[in-house]
Amino acid sequence: MRLSEEGAEIWVPDGAREEDALRRVTHMGISAHADDLEIMAVDGILAGFGSRDRWFMSIVVTNGAGSPRNGLYAEYSDDQMQVVRRIEEKKAAFVGEYSAVAFLNYASSAVKDPANPGPKNDLKALIAATQPEVIYTHNLADKHDTHVSAALRTIAAIRELPAGQRPRKIYGCEVWRDLDWLVDSDKAIFDLSLHEHLQTSLVGVFDSQIAGGKRYDLATMARRRAHATYYESHAVDTAQLISFGIDLTPLVQNEKLDPVEYIDGFIRRFADDVDARLKKLS
Repeated sequence: MRLSEEGAEIWVPDGAREEDALRRVTHMGISAHADDLEIMAVDGILAGFGSRDRWFMSIVVTNGAGSPRNGLYAEYSDDQMQVVRRIEEKKAAFVGEYSAVAFLNYASSAVKDPANPGPKNDLKALIAATQPEVIYTHNLADKHDTHVSAALRTIAAIRELPAGQRPRKIYGCEVWRDLDWLVDSDKAIFDLSLHEHLQTSLVGVFDSQIAGGKRYDLATMARRRAHATYYESHAVDTAQLISFGIDLTPLVQNEKLDPVEYIDGFIRRFADDVDARLKKLS
């Protein structure tokens, strides 16, 4: 498959032919940056890990040139950081037994530009080639502009596909904003209790981010454990690790549905829930 940007790459950890690796994909994660997927799409990674008939593929949309750096990486150039972050994502793909990983290699500015068709077209081509059952991307209430842009390009790409090539489900997941604020009926709940050691390893391979001053490894696992405990106030824990998502499937089933109005509905239901409880108890 030919991708648009110079330096773009599809890498297959187990050495299978590219067409075979794409054909076997059942779960796909689409993220702005390397390491986002290992934070937000573990439900899909675990679905494929050790399975003979389910396979996870990661797509990293940006090149990672603008990432913060410190310590060992303090003097690294943008070009050097791009190399490091790609290697780290490949390490995660090998550890997690991904079917393939695609690096689209766009600058963040290109992804954030809605007039640039490149990211959308590459995503469309990859989704059409793999036709995954489930896609995980960023949630539209995330506070990182590039994350939200990657999610919007993903939705736009799927909307241009025939109905038969669209995923059965697409979820917006947690990175730069938790989703515990959603009312419980709006939460997509991912029980991640299995393979805690694997999850820790997946986040831990991104040394350029952790040693560079961001303890994503500790924070990510702590958030999953906190969600599991704080999800239900009147019952014992039923899971050890949980993450939350927003079901974005209606946005790819109905092209006329406005993403702003759709997310506003979740926010209004949260506000109504808070207001109703206060009024009842005042």
